[in-house]
Amino acid sequence: MHLEGHCLCGAVSYAFDGEPAVTALCHCANCQRQTGTASSLIVGVPANGFSVQGGTLRTFATTGDDHGTNTNRHFCSACGSPIVSRVEAIPDLVFIKGGTLNDTSWLRPTVELWCQSAQPWEPAIPGAQRLDRGPSRAA
Repeated sequence: MHLEGHCLCGAVSYAFDGEPAVTALCHCANCQRQTGTASSLIVGVPANGFSVQGGTLRTFATTGDDHGTNTNRHFCSACGSPIVSRVEAIPDLVFIKGGTLNDTSWLRPTVELWCQSAQPWEPAIPGAQRLDRGPSRAA
């Protein structure tokens, strides 16, 4: 599978060749704050097939409640679009912000993360696994 996407202004673009590992909806408070909405649609892909270009790419790091390591949130400093997150505890994956993909028609989240902080008015996705926290706490 070949995926491509870019920020709102087009200054940052990316490409990925391979199969996504997961498509998820994250309800954590940090994703809510970063996106300015109730959740963040993310596509986890192997890091070794992912490339990103653009001189306006910047990073903001947050510490994850579930894993205690940095989540490096990469965004376009020109238009503010979040592009991808890299979680230090999961170095083999990068998490593309689904709305930045050129083709979003195939996106179907199979898991919802951090449902304990989901907005009460946001409905569950039919057929998706629901986790109260992140995957490291799901047992």
